[in-house]
Amino acid sequence: MAKPVLSEQATLPRGDAAARKNARLDLFRFVPFRLNRLAAEVSSALADEYQERYGLDIPAWRVLATLGFRKDACSAQYVAECTRTHKSTISRAVTSLMKRQIVERVENEADRREFRLRLTRKGRALYEEIFPRLQLREQEILACLSAQERRDLVTLLGKLEASLNLMQTSDEADAKEAY
Repeated sequence: MAKPVLSEQATLPRGDAAARKNARLDLFRFVPFRLNRLAAEVSSALADEYQERYGLDIPAWRVLATLGFRKDACSAQYVAECTRTHKSTISRAVTSLMKRQIVERVENEADRREFRLRLTRKGRALYEEIFPRLQLREQEILACLSAQERRDLVTLLGKLEASLNLMQTSDEADAKEAY
């Protein structure tokens, strides 16, 4: 299998304007394109698991997953920031999950004008049922990598996330209550 290389633009010297002008973007070597495609495909593979069996679309799963790993209730804005999903998409998912009695609103004790979200008992049971199935699916997806490659992937993803100032740990996410 050929080793992936960076796009031509990434490998050209900064001062070589003529070469840059004539360079062509090869999408299949352009890392942002590849990451987006990979994320979409993995998301779709996981969605098959919770869509068919539980009737959850991707935004609803993101809400369920975010509230499921949280210790405390949180705002919809927090869910949107954590999942990098537009707040209107999260809002629609929350409305749908509330109708199904999977998510409920609770008053924010620190600011009674604001409501927070948390899983209902039914929502918690659903999360606990889905979570192991998705972990198994994740293992199937990563089965093409050796144990060392998996560790390297986690390290490299962490570096990319850090360079973009993305939250990387549950503790870090818990500390960002000010959403």
